[in-house]
Amino acid sequence: MATRINKYLSEVGYCSRREADKLIEEGKVTINGEIPEIGTKVNEGDQVEVKGQRIEKTKKQKNIYLAFNKPVGIVCTTDRRIEPDNIIDFIKYPKRIFPIGRLDKPSEGLIFLTNDGDIVNKILRARNNHEKEYIVSVNRRINSDFIQRMSNGVEILDTITKNCFVKQLGPKKFKIILTQGLNRQIRRMCESLGYRVRSLKRIRIMNIKLDLPTGKYRELTKEELSELNDLLDNSSKIY
Repeated sequence: MATRINKYLSEVGYCSRREADKLIEEGKVTINGEIPEIGTKVNEGDQVEVKGQRIEKTKKQKNIYLAFNKPVGIVCTTDRRIEPDNIIDFIKYPKRIFPIGRLDKPSEGLIFLTNDGDIVNKILRARNNHEKEYIVSVNRRINSDFIQRMSNGVEILDTITKNCFVKQLGPKKFKIILTQGLNRQIRRMCESLGYRVRSLKRIRIMNIKLDLPTGKYRELTKEELSELNDLLDNSSKIY
């Protein structure tokens, strides 16, 4: 049965479908020696290569789901040639995995890694129930006006951010829960209000809480995965 090339690469655990589309656009993927278009299908017996490396389906692989406490300074990329401080070389996991979503280099905290391209797409597509919780410190004192303005939406990147939960934790520290994933969203929101982020730590993604020392990882439990999939299924039914 023919399979779309991006789905093929996610099923073999090479990368997510979104990353596969990017590789295809960059001309780094070939099928039988020819560069395909996005949406091209792979048939039984076709030879697929990425950056000159042969990619083949093997027997059904065990899905891997990791929670990792990313340190500051580590980059969430699988491109090990570009970034020496990349997440893959730092973890040194014995099998191919890739991160779900991103945390920028100056940020720390919870991020998922997996070899399951399908769950990546479910999480990235989820519009509701996809809460991400952060603890943030800024360079000067905050007040009730700052909390209210952050909660009600801030203009960044030619849009207004969605309403969100924000709670002050200290003179210069607050907690924020987002259901949106704009590029460097929290940093841009603070900058728009005249503040600069000093530290940013993600402590929760959906039902999974950060419970690891910095730089350590663990497998998600069966209970966590079951609840996570329930949340994702509910999201896909609505959107």
